[in-house]
Amino acid sequence: MPDGYPTAAQKEALSPICDHEPMPTDRLAERLLAAREPSTDPGHARAITRMAGTLAWRLQAQGFITANGTDAWRTTSTGRALIACPGASP
Repeated sequence: MPDGYPTAAQKEALSPICDHEPMPTDRLAERLLAAREPSTDPGHARAITRMAGTLAWRLQAQGFITANGTDAWRTTSTGRALIACPGASP
């Protein structure tokens, strides 16, 4: 079992990775940003983009995703089980 407990934000990031893998961090950031209400704060998009990289790093450190190439992610069997993702594309 991976160390630590995944947060709601980590589970939220894991779902699109599982559904559309391999997923580059920049595409993950786009999906996370699109899932939120628009903001008038000029730093909002930049903060979500930065958060995507941090979430991916933590998910990898916990064993829920693995790097595929230079900047693309795939879920592990443990990650798929965590969110009940039916499976990954080959």
